[in-house]
Amino acid sequence: MKKIFLLSSILAFFVTVSASAQQITKFAVVDTAKVYQAYFRDSTPVRNYENKKADFQKELDKLVAELQRLNDKKIEQKRKGNDSEVLKIEAEITKKTDYINEYTKSKNIELESLKKSLKENNKFYQELYSTLEQVAEEGGYSMVLSLQDANAVLWYSSSVDITDQVISKLGLK
Repeated sequence: MKKIFLLSSILAFFVTVSASAQQITKFAVVDTAKVYQAYFRDSTPVRNYENKKADFQKELDKLVAELQRLNDKKIEQKRKGNDSEVLKIEAEITKKTDYINEYTKSKNIELESLKKSLKENNKFYQELYSTLEQVAEEGGYSMVLSLQDANAVLWYSSSVDITDQVISKLGLK
């Protein structure tokens, strides 16, 4: 009798261990930037942001080209031995460089502010998290990680990327 009880206890232990070993936690990843881009692709605020960004880059390219032209002019004057002209050009280069640095700093602050206001759109995030929950539950995922916080994600298989499902579920594809 004791043998049967001991045998059934051991068998119950192995069944329990076996059952718990078969329960695997499933993880998924989502590229929230890609979802965000799909969500706001046709929105006026995003187009305005992208236009401002392009305008800023165009102006910056123009300023850098002017700086390069001044530098070329300085080299030419140096080659000719015209030291007074070299000093004037160097002063102008310094002034332009300072302006470019200030311009870049102010435009980056402006763009970052616009980007932040776009990202803080509560309607989007409420819908995103609700959809993530649905997709995760339907797929049997225990956890969904964002690729934007990738310092914690060292590797992932594309089979766990549910970004396209989320975009589809949001009706964006």
